Amino acid sequence: MITLKLNGQDHQLDVTEDMPLLWAIRDVAGYNGTKFGCGMGLCGACTIHIEGAPARSCITPIGSVVGQNVTTIDNLHVDPVGQVVQQAWLDTAVAQCGFCQGGQIMSATALLKTHPNPSDEQIEEAMVGNICRCGTYNRIKTAIRQASTHLKEAKA
Repeated sequence: MITLKLNGQDHQLDVTEDMPLLWAIRDVAGYNGTKFGCGMGLCGACTIHIEGAPARSCITPIGSVVGQNVTTIDNLHVDPVGQVVQQAWLDTAVAQCGFCQGGQIMSATALLKTHPNPSDEQIEEAMVGNICRCGTYNRIKTAIRQASTHLKEAKA
């Protein structure tokens, strides 16, 4: 049994330490917001947060995150920055097919937590590992800028 700190709760999972975190999250713990994309950590669809940092769950063995806080898109609604990012995604109609958007939102939220007022270069650097086959990159940047502006206004 492995204890996984997932979305603010401890989950006892009967899995091996080398099981990819993605499958433990989806198939064992039952959180299906995190998506399988490529299985090689290249597309970003499976992005989650480990201690607040974005990570690819398809290539992260569950044994490597024991004792660390893991957050998925399924629980981002309780995060104040995550709420703002999700609303910006809706306001700017980012999603087309929507498949990659959970990973995109997780990466954008991590960016805004570390760089609340990111430059275009910082946005591009943070989002480079998230692929959108529909090509919504300009809308993604717009949503990140909008979320940044809203977060600044909320602090004022």
